[in-house]
Amino acid sequence: MLEDSLIGRYVELDPRRPWSGEARLRDSGVPVWALVGHWLNATKGDAEAVAHDYDLPLDAVIAALAFYRRHKPLIDARLAENSATSVA
Repeated sequence: MLEDSLIGRYVELDPRRPWSGEARLRDSGVPVWALVGHWLNATKGDAEAVAHDYDLPLDAVIAALAFYRRHKPLIDARLAENSATSVA
């Protein structure tokens, strides 16, 4: 229930790319996939560090991670796409 509220408050679909893999934070526009990638790789799972690094409220990061858990295959695919693009 709390996750639903946080997601509703902080996460939105990008109107130009309205699918879950391209969801973003409502106030900042930061893509969920970018936060998740940073959370997984740079901070080794530290949500507070992600909030600090992106200058975001911790609740926004928690909302992004909750959204990720619900849409993991799509966001993982977006992360993989970004990795392939950055290597090429």
